[in-house]
Amino acid sequence: MYWINGQQHDALAPSDRGLQFGDGCFTTARVVEGKIDLLPWHIERLQQSAQRLMLPACDWDALEYEMVRAAESIPQGVVKAILTRGSGGRGYSPKGCEHPTRIVSRSAYPMHYLQWREQGISLALSPVTLAHHPLLAGLKHLNRLEQVLIRAHLDQTAADEALVLDTAGMLVECCAANLFWRKGKAVFTPDLSQAGVAGLMRRRVIELLSGSRYSLQYVSEPLETLADAEEVLVSNALMPLLPVNIAQSWHYSSRQLYDFLRPHC
Repeated sequence: MYWINGQQHDALAPSDRGLQFGDGCFTTARVVEGKIDLLPWHIERLQQSAQRLMLPACDWDALEYEMVRAAESIPQGVVKAILTRGSGGRGYSPKGCEHPTRIVSRSAYPMHYLQWREQGISLALSPVTLAHHPLLAGLKHLNRLEQVLIRAHLDQTAADEALVLDTAGMLVECCAANLFWRKGKAVFTPDLSQAGVAGLMRRRVIELLSGSRYSLQYVSEPLETLADAEEVLVSNALMPLLPVNIAQSWHYSSRQLYDFLRPHC
């Protein structure tokens, strides 16, 4: 089900810059008992992305209301909110685009995540690497062709998720999740200053680790750093946290960090 600028609709103007250029941003939220998990963070993410992308002023109260309305009366599901620059002319210039487009959709929850939480998942290295885009790094913008290609290659394997490197050969993330690994009491996550998406559950995990018995480091490390990891986890706002059994040829049996984080995610 879709709402465009507050009206139930499933057709977008061909002139919308989200369609023309991927000119916009989005967030995807988990619904639990009719409520959106981490709703303030989702709105904050959109606001920060809109500011960095220099999008026109949005009616944030209206967007939040539309998201809340989409989540009502469903026990679990997914609400996605997209903000585009709106309709404009043929060229790249954003001049004249004063009214952004708000798109809210509701869909079923991916039930396989429930199974993955209990059984764990496998990761395979993607042949697709992420380019460095420091201006856009961290944002969940609408230009997601790299992820589409990553997913297309992943679909040809038996793995559940992909390990994704940047063009320098450093670990960045998964296809649709952030990455953490543990060695003793030290926890590592890729630095996302050059590429990748700074996910909200990643933010939650970082908060939980702060002041805990674990130390967290933001690193730029090659794939081989996972060879001596004791535990690997992936996260996103929907999963929200999954243990990894296999990454490439490396196997992991410990769930020490997962058991610590799971009650709070």
